[in-house]
Amino acid sequence: MRIGSDRHQALYCESFIASHRAYEPDDVRWPDLPAETVERLRALPFWGEALGTERETGAKITAYAATVSDPLLRRAIALQGAEEVRHARLLEGLIRHYGIVTTPRLSCPLPTDLEQAFVDAGYGECMDSFFAFGLFEIAGASGFFPSSLLQAVEPIVDEEARHIVFFANWEAHQQLRRGRGIKVRRFARALRYYVRAVRRRLGVFRDASGSGFTAGGAGHLQLATLTPASFLETCLRENARRLAPLPPELLRPRLMPALARAALRAIRLSPGRRLR
Repeated sequence: MRIGSDRHQALYCESFIASHRAYEPDDVRWPDLPAETVERLRALPFWGEALGTERETGAKITAYAATVSDPLLRRAIALQGAEEVRHARLLEGLIRHYGIVTTPRLSCPLPTDLEQAFVDAGYGECMDSFFAFGLFEIAGASGFFPSSLLQAVEPIVDEEARHIVFFANWEAHQQLRRGRGIKVRRFARALRYYVRAVRRRLGVFRDASGSGFTAGGAGHLQLATLTPASFLETCLRENARRLAPLPPELLRPRLMPALARAALRAIRLSPGRRLR
């Protein structure tokens, strides 16, 4: 199958639509948790930001879908927007059920360039999901969160895998259709958007006192056996596992796994240095 062809577009759209999972967030039965686990949930600092991001992403993608002329592509992008909105509703249910206090985030108006917003959201999800897959596995394997709770939010993680594969193929298809098929140019474009995503995350993660969101979160997620190498190995393994059920003919996001493998090689070349 030639990437950028009509057949390619049909495959990544139709497989995305066919793999949609029907469920209602209001029907999710949240498990009863021990008091210490509930306190651990409440202490995590990212619930408000996560909820705001899902709401905004859903609104942007839904608005962008309405501008797409191709019926099949419009249907697939609209479905992704609906799934992002559903993620927000699922998080709302979790926050409400466990009495988590969040700081409301001011809603932003829709951007004027909706395609640009879709691209930014797509690259952001490719970066976030790579690490989220690993953290989700670590949280379960370590017992940091019980399996009953992780099963309740599993649909979000599963759908993010579908989203990033859909986006990777949409992006490649669009660039090839517009005569930007040279791999070096596509790599440079991807790197530029990942840098944009990192900058946005850094801006969000810093609070008024200058301390970082990630530093605050790490204080809650510390595990004695977790090292940079084991974390990256888990992310690579879980990324491959999460994306494996999707059609093998489709592209996968490649830059984040490549950077992780490069970082692992660098760590292994310095066995005497234990990075924390």
